[in-house]
Amino acid sequence: EEVDLIITCLPSPKICSEVMEAKDGVIEGLSKNKVWLEMSTTDESEVKRIGKLVTAKGTTPLDGPVSGGCHRAATGNIAIFVGGERKAFEKILPALTSMGRKILHTGELGTASVLKVITNYLASVHLTALGEAWTVAKKSNLDLNKTYKGIAVSSGNSFVHETESQVILNGSYNINFTMDLVEKDMTLFNDLSKKLKTPLEISPFVLDIFKDANKKYGSRAWSSMVVKRLEDKFGIDFRTSGFPEELTDNEKEE
Repeated sequence: EEVDLIITCLPSPKICSEVMEAKDGVIEGLSKNKVWLEMSTTDESEVKRIGKLVTAKGTTPLDGPVSGGCHRAATGNIAIFVGGERKAFEKILPALTSMGRKILHTGELGTASVLKVITNYLASVHLTALGEAWTVAKKSNLDLNKTYKGIAVSSGNSFVHETESQVILNGSYNINFTMDLVEKDMTLFNDLSKKLKTPLEISPFVLDIFKDANKKYGSRAWSSMVVKRLEDKFGIDFRTSGFPEELTDNEKEE
């Protein structure tokens, strides 16, 4: 009630709904000239639905999911997508730039959530593809250190390789992001494609792979353990020296 900017960043649309709409929840304390910033990875239609309730209280809703990994969030080097009224976006821009370095206004309310689900889908595809790439590299007796460097300077490189491959090769798999969250995000993407009446080819397979990994290793296992399915299947491992147990962000501020 006493602040101008209210931020929610929660694990699922259901939990956000409970926090916002419960008796004595966030909506109860909203009033004119406030801004609600939903930073969860959530469903576009859900953020719009709650946005209407927020607007009815005189508060402006924005969706502002983040991207870039926990190691970058810890240093304030995260990307933030923001959807909603441009005037409200500009009003809270100082707060956004204190949390992240790359800020993008994506359009109307809900567009940021769609973009975030798309980027998380791409990251999941890259991760499952890396599992297959590391399997072939290992079975071909390649030097895995040199393979990491080779991929990193090639057209096959990705942000996921540069980050998650490191903790995979170390064996910790510690990406600070869990299997259940990836399954949730992949389901959001899959559901969105169905809503748009655009049945896709790759995403259902990737979702099934993560569901299988979730069953094998548990919902709170690190999401990068999805590649362990292939390690276990073929009786191999991707271990090599020189890679960290946990990621740190060393990117210099521009």
